[in-house]
Amino acid sequence: MRRGEFAQGEKVLRAKIDMASPNINLRDPTLYRIRHASHHQTGDKWKIYPSYDFTHGQSDAIEGVTHSICTLEFEDHRPLYEWFLNNLPVPAKPRQIEFARLNLNYTVTSKRKLKLLVDQGIVDGWDDPRMPTISGMRRRGYTPGSIRKFCDMIGVTRADGGMVEIGMLYHAIRSDLEDNAPRAMCVLNPLKVVLTNVPEDHEEIFEVPGHPAREDMGLRKLPFTREIWIDAEDFLEEPPKKFFRLAPDKEVRLRNGYVIRCDEVIKSDTGEIEELRCSVDFDTLGKNPEGRKVKGVIHWVSAEHAVPVEVRLYDNLFQIEAPDRDRDVDFLDHLSDESLTVVTAYGEPSLADVEPETRYQFERVGYFCADRHASAEGRRVFNRTVGLKDTWAKIQKKG
Repeated sequence: MRRGEFAQGEKVLRAKIDMASPNINLRDPTLYRIRHASHHQTGDKWKIYPSYDFTHGQSDAIEGVTHSICTLEFEDHRPLYEWFLNNLPVPAKPRQIEFARLNLNYTVTSKRKLKLLVDQGIVDGWDDPRMPTISGMRRRGYTPGSIRKFCDMIGVTRADGGMVEIGMLYHAIRSDLEDNAPRAMCVLNPLKVVLTNVPEDHEEIFEVPGHPAREDMGLRKLPFTREIWIDAEDFLEEPPKKFFRLAPDKEVRLRNGYVIRCDEVIKSDTGEIEELRCSVDFDTLGKNPEGRKVKGVIHWVSAEHAVPVEVRLYDNLFQIEAPDRDRDVDFLDHLSDESLTVVTAYGEPSLADVEPETRYQFERVGYFCADRHASAEGRRVFNRTVGLKDTWAKIQKKG
């Protein structure tokens, strides 16, 4: 068999155990079978290959594994796992323990199905931030602490078939990054604002904390100039009740800066808003104007000092909760068209030179991570880890 003298499938090597065993895995299981195929590492050197059951316990013992943690489908294989350990010259005897598979909604975890996503180019490799792999979660910005917290939250069970809400995973990463991610401002949907009572050569520097509760993160500098970018979603010409952002003849505070008032809306010939003309109340730095309340706060960046960045907005890869539950429907039919949106955004100067995998909270937007591949190449690309809770979105849903 090893010399390749037999045809593939012609012979196998079996372990003589018990053909009458009620456990089918102990009925003289296959140890080696013939494969005339090229291996991706050893080429055509080997003509025989061991079965998974035969190698499982031996590999664990040789590598010093003390507890082999498996999913429930391996429970019936445990007697064979232990038989091999008891009858082969291995240096140790690991223990196999089974638990229920983690089923996360809007996700598939089958290696076969994940490989199909990679092979068909649906995702950008095994470390695509939408993949439920360690490398994919790391590239998306998940921290080891957040994954451990998530595991602590859901616990371990032997009850098969349960589904875990992906919102619990999002909660775990938000909780971790809230305490540990430095802050920055980044405008994803830029709308230009011209501050008409600010001189053209005006430049003022605001020094603000890198993190509101972490002195060790120091201060960052925000330039304030005549022209700034704000997010287009922070402006409505006809605002409904409880919209506390910018609107014609309304005031709003620039985060860490002054209160501004929208005086004029400039539109193109097609009716699209090109820019806003606003005025600044210079007596409002760090305080509300005398006798009036300004509830809204929006983020912004100086147009002159803005740093162009590519932002990749990742979302669930599938549009239904259990994409692989229906055996009569291809799970690929449930792919979401909105799992990745790429936008060109403007960030504050602190984002000019970032190390790979540096995590930030983009204020009022979400948590983001500098893409390790792009950052290593000198490009500014940020992957969205998870969004912030949006109060206004909840109000809109309520109607």
